[in-house]
Amino acid sequence: MVPELGDLFESGVSILVGTRDAALVPEAMRGCGAVVHADRQHVTVFVPTIVAERTLANIRDNGQVAVCFSRQIDHRTMQIKGRVREVREAAAEERDVVMRYHGALTDGLAMIGMQRSTLKPWNAWPATAVEVEVEKIFSQTPGPNAGEPWTGGRT
Repeated sequence: MVPELGDLFESGVSILVGTRDAALVPEAMRGCGAVVHADRQHVTVFVPTIVAERTLANIRDNGQVAVCFSRQIDHRTMQIKGRVREVREAAAEERDVVMRYHGALTDGLAMIGMQRSTLKPWNAWPATAVEVEVEKIFSQTPGPNAGEPWTGGRT
């Protein structure tokens, strides 16, 4: 994964975490931050623990996850798919990552007209950290290449 994607994933983009259960019933929830590891092959995505029960149950069941990162201002969207390597309670020092993300997400949504006051009550902490080993990356930016495997070029 190139640094540009890491920068996108760690910014204030919208993060949606997708899982599925044994009957292939999908579940989606909003993520509340991400950290790309130094090896560029793993991403830790944070989810608000209070609303993550079904997502975490699905991960425990099959270990599969898809995560979409979408920038509000231009809809640049990338999706990773992979295997979950670890699920744990987010550490106290990771709270700053989650709170910085919430601030950046709020700024991005305000740029497209959402009222900051409606975004402040969002409860992102405590969070659960989900470490994903990235197996595939897809461009999901609206346009002719949406859904195609990402080959390293601009989306």
